[in-house]
Amino acid sequence: MPKGFLCLVLHAHLPYVRHTEHEHFLEERWLFEAITETYIPLLSTLESLQQDGVPGRLTISISPPLAAMLADPLLQQRYLNHLDLLLELAEKEVERTRDTPFAPTARMYLEKFRQARIMFSHRYQRNLLQGFKRFQDQGYLEIITCAATHGYLPLLATQKGAVRAQIGTAVQAHAQHFGQPPAGIWLPECAYSEGIDEVLAEFGLKFFFVDTHGLLFASRRPRYGIFAPLRCPSGVHAFGRDVESSKQVWSASEGYPGDFDYREYYRDIGFDLDIEYIKPYIHPDGIRVNTGIKYYRITGRTNHKEPYVPETAREKAAIHAGNFLFNRQLQIDYLAGIMDRQPIVVAPYDAELFGHWWYEGPLFLEYLCRKVAYDQDTFQLITPSQYLAMYPVNQTATPCPSSWGNKGYHEVWLCQANDWIYRHLHMAATYMQELADSHPQAAGTERRALTQAARELLLAQSSDWAFIMSTGTMVDYAVRRTRCHLDNFLRLHRQIKERAIDEAWLAQLEEKHNIFPRMDYTLFRTAG
Repeated sequence: MPKGFLCLVLHAHLPYVRHTEHEHFLEERWLFEAITETYIPLLSTLESLQQDGVPGRLTISISPPLAAMLADPLLQQRYLNHLDLLLELAEKEVERTRDTPFAPTARMYLEKFRQARIMFSHRYQRNLLQGFKRFQDQGYLEIITCAATHGYLPLLATQKGAVRAQIGTAVQAHAQHFGQPPAGIWLPECAYSEGIDEVLAEFGLKFFFVDTHGLLFASRRPRYGIFAPLRCPSGVHAFGRDVESSKQVWSASEGYPGDFDYREYYRDIGFDLDIEYIKPYIHPDGIRVNTGIKYYRITGRTNHKEPYVPETAREKAAIHAGNFLFNRQLQIDYLAGIMDRQPIVVAPYDAELFGHWWYEGPLFLEYLCRKVAYDQDTFQLITPSQYLAMYPVNQTATPCPSSWGNKGYHEVWLCQANDWIYRHLHMAATYMQELADSHPQAAGTERRALTQAARELLLAQSSDWAFIMSTGTMVDYAVRRTRCHLDNFLRLHRQIKERAIDEAWLAQLEEKHNIFPRMDYTLFRTAG
């Protein structure tokens, strides 16, 4: 028996961006970059482990907006167009960099893009959810859900129907995509407040995650600290984030991603090369954007950068995986000596850290899984469901209000830059609850309008818009999206109340904002 367990959790999420107007929206590139640099590499890592018979246990939350985009034929075709342009550019780069120090890296990109196209088009028939479901069914992954549109639940909880709709819609969409209901949930931004777990229990969810202080400052002092879950009075379990293992990976200044031999994210040929050469591969209006082809390593803390050496970076990823393994051995060996049960170290990260921001991240994960399997016997990888099956009885307490944002509470999502949105979101949620209460069994066009109103409200509630406003990046887009969905909702609300639904306009909305085809607007009804 191992002395303890390591639970690696990846949170995969992007805001819902789908514009039918044309295919040159800069914001859609968020999805395309993540597919190329994170989601396909993660599937490649799992394939490599499977082919060599290496046991692996990872937990990944795939948010409903991300799942909807990955399954969308329109976005699938647009990604394929994007990838074909990347391949054309990579082939030109192999020729341009011939006999230069950048040549090996150029060949590396060309091969990676070719493999990405094979995986995307042929192996998974353009739908990467098939790949994640396959590894779920084979026991490599536990896939959990997130709130329907990544709504920041503590700030929506003034109307319980809003929280119920976020959770209930997510559970329904997850079962549709992955063939089974989720056992757990990644609360958006790990944000918790009292009462949210009761809604989770209502929809059959068994566990969620909070940041370290969410567990340590619970209503009762946790006997095992963050190294065992707490049972909420509702019966749902809360797992706490381990500070040490998390910081080693996500911190660019103190963690592995800042190593000088790793690829430099901020030097991309989309900005470095002559505009006439690169123009066909950036935005048609000549706006320079990242292409994903980067030739430099971090080198140091100055602007001087040396050429990236892929083999050196691979070796460093293996070294760091070994260091992470060693530190977890020491940590779990110590914990096992003072606990009367096997400890669990929970290490949660944004999935996009691996590959997109930290290019060598998927390699690190592969090396780590191999080393855990073959280079030690102190601990094993485990999923939350597996741990709860081993230890179904846990201390009962209520986590404290918290998030994993700056300062640990709600400031990022409720500040001077974005506080204006909440009075509108709360009012809209009240209106939607009234509509759901007064139209419990609508049919025909009326039901379509109620369903679309629920979609528009959920999309307006996305925490991504508040986050973007607080960070000061792409603020105009975030404000526009919030206002757009709220305006659509209010117009639908008025038309439903007046029994004067504009069917042509409704059909346009249904085609444009088509997330959650099985949306159940009655989830907004007053509880009970």
